[in-house]
Amino acid sequence: MRVLIAGLGNMGLSHALAHHHHPGARIVGLVNRSGQVTHDALLDYPIFTDFQAALAQTTPDLVVIATYTDTHAAYAIAAMQAGAHVFVEKPLALTAPEAQAVVDTATRLGRKLVVGYILRHHPSWQRLIAEARALGGPYVFRLNLNQQSSGAEWETHKALMQTTSPLVDCGVHYVDVMCQVTDARPLRVHGMGLRLSDEIASDMYNYGQFQVIFEDGSVGWYEAGWGPMMSETAFFVKDIVSPGGAVSITDGNTGASADIDGHTKVGGLLVHRPGDDRHIALPDEPGHHALCAAEQAYMLHAIAEDIDLSRHMDDAVRSLAICLAADESIRTGQPVSLQETLS
Repeated sequence: MRVLIAGLGNMGLSHALAHHHHPGARIVGLVNRSGQVTHDALLDYPIFTDFQAALAQTTPDLVVIATYTDTHAAYAIAAMQAGAHVFVEKPLALTAPEAQAVVDTATRLGRKLVVGYILRHHPSWQRLIAEARALGGPYVFRLNLNQQSSGAEWETHKALMQTTSPLVDCGVHYVDVMCQVTDARPLRVHGMGLRLSDEIASDMYNYGQFQVIFEDGSVGWYEAGWGPMMSETAFFVKDIVSPGGAVSITDGNTGASADIDGHTKVGGLLVHRPGDDRHIALPDEPGHHALCAAEQAYMLHAIAEDIDLSRHMDDAVRSLAICLAADESIRTGQPVSLQETLS
């Protein structure tokens, strides 16, 4: 499988290394705005600074897009029109209509499209979702991920916030978890946020939270904040509560909030039913690079086995639409109905 990688930041580098080591893949090009490659294992691959030129010259079977969000939709559609399947990092697009256009293009052209929801490939998160569903709904979701970032990490966050808020960038992962657990249509979103730094644009906020209401009565809360001012206390809360009990991640607030491996780590679960608590140890969890390798292996498998990705693509649009509605709610000060957006 001829693979072109666009973007060599944190995620793109991990995806590139995954294909470098995969026996079924051959990297035919790397795209990076600087024209530089910093990892020794990737130095021998052709490097491009222009995505369209790379696409035309390398004629890939698969394009991996790990650039900033404002290029995701255009790059994905261009790659599919050029004959390639696409893996694109989350968020899928800047707007819900753009995201739907990417999905519609994949459907019309018969291309495989996988969005980088890394938690879907993590066995411990799969177990969390299964345990929650076994409790039965409706559900209360209490989820957050705040990051006390400084130095290079804060510079990365400021660059991301030129186009995408932390609520959207990180929230799609956890809203996707909500949707997998409740399997119900979202109805309404209420959001609030605050700009806590003069180092970001006046129309952007680096702290936000929202509440979403689902058709089955489930309610979800999600919170995300980036920056040197963020607290390291309770920065990683993952609780799912139902009439039957609750399931919680027990080891989420260990280490530093900016540690990327810690964002996916579960460590253990506490499954509570009235009168009975059960602890589930989950040792030897995969780290960040291993999870990216699992994502890319799934992408290659989906192509080789012609896996139907319709539900995956619909879920990607739905989770993004919820987070974008939260962003709209913050900016307008009004709740946002999703009944027409996701009808």
